[in-house]
Amino acid sequence: MAINWDSVSALLIQLQSRAVEFGLRLVAAIAILVVGRWIAKQLRRTIKRAISRTPLDPNLVSFTSNLAEYGITAFVILAVLGQLGIETTSLLAVLGAAGLAVGLALQGSLSNFAAGLLIVFFHPFRVGDWIEGAGETGFVEDIQLLTTVIRTPDNRTVIIPNNNLMTNNIINYSAKGVLRMELVVGVAYSEDLDRVKAVIAQALEQDERILRDPEPVIGVMALADSSVNFTVRPWVRPEHYWPAYFAAYENIKKHLDAAGISIPFPQRDVYLYQRSERI
Repeated sequence: MAINWDSVSALLIQLQSRAVEFGLRLVAAIAILVVGRWIAKQLRRTIKRAISRTPLDPNLVSFTSNLAEYGITAFVILAVLGQLGIETTSLLAVLGAAGLAVGLALQGSLSNFAAGLLIVFFHPFRVGDWIEGAGETGFVEDIQLLTTVIRTPDNRTVIIPNNNLMTNNIINYSAKGVLRMELVVGVAYSEDLDRVKAVIAQALEQDERILRDPEPVIGVMALADSSVNFTVRPWVRPEHYWPAYFAAYENIKKHLDAAGISIPFPQRDVYLYQRSERI
């Protein structure tokens, strides 16, 4: 069988032309990818610097800048695929169908993601706040797209799904910047009430963590069975709450002792009757 060298030569020329064309397309695609990624990173940094100068939440700044980078990167990838001759329309349809299937399988994660967006945009709490939610209490260490990380007073790390927080009540102890402590101090009925109030006020003044404005409230709360009970309500910063709480009771006790004011405790008088029996 004779070989048609003219046909082989034409085929080689065609393959060479196709290879050169594909090589040029590949070089152009790589260039688009490199330049596009550089533009995406620069845009992220620019947006982050610009938004950082505004009084927006830091989590919103990070989320917006990252979202801009991912969006530009997605367009760059589509441009690279188009440059390589890949039909992006059918690819997008396949990706859309796959995304729908994955979305149905990950409904819980999507609800946590949506809750994370609500936290980022509406910030019911911020990093560093002392909150109570989903049955846990602690300081917020990190707000992620799916979970929120808090540190409890006993130094445990608790990771809470965002949806659990947003579908339950959230108590933000740090939102107003100050918290009110409530102490109960009982003294004997025989003590002078005005003198007791003055001694308690003096004890509170010894702690710099207790705020002068708002002014502490000291008043008689109840006339109990064995004592006159005072309610003591000083104000502190959220981060000082527990140290100041414990110190307040200790200082009040020491000042009452130094002033000779007695703190009664429940007592019960027992009377014994002896009955003589006749035989």
